[in-house]
Amino acid sequence: MTISNILAEKGRDVVTACADISLREAAALMMRHGIGALVVLDDRGALRGLIAERDIVSAIALEGADALTQSVSHYMQTDPASAREDDAVEHTMRLMTVERRRHIPVIRERQIVGLVSIGDVVKYRIRVIEEEHRSMREYIAQA
Repeated sequence: MTISNILAEKGRDVVTACADISLREAAALMMRHGIGALVVLDDRGALRGLIAERDIVSAIALEGADALTQSVSHYMQTDPASAREDDAVEHTMRLMTVERRRHIPVIRERQIVGLVSIGDVVKYRIRVIEEEHRSMREYIAQA
């Protein structure tokens, strides 16, 4: 099981932003698309950072509502942990747990090819475990 299996199921669409938009604009983008994080790209389309709901909440907690007028670059996660398409799902789960990250960009040759959330990973693992369980029951029933 690799990250490419998850991306094949959920799709590879990634909502991106540039680092100079405001936190308010970032929050509006997340709400419009029903997502919890935006990938921040530079002018060449390479990963520059990640801004998640938690980052916005932290900014407001620290600086009040005025933080919403500040640019994403002040609060985004710079150099976020990332995954490759051929990474094992278990490896990515461990990375997300250790780094305490809910969203991991998927990179191929410095370009974003997807984004996985902890929800995507858990949903995929549960489905695989349920399939294994069903197969085992069928095998035992045939024995």
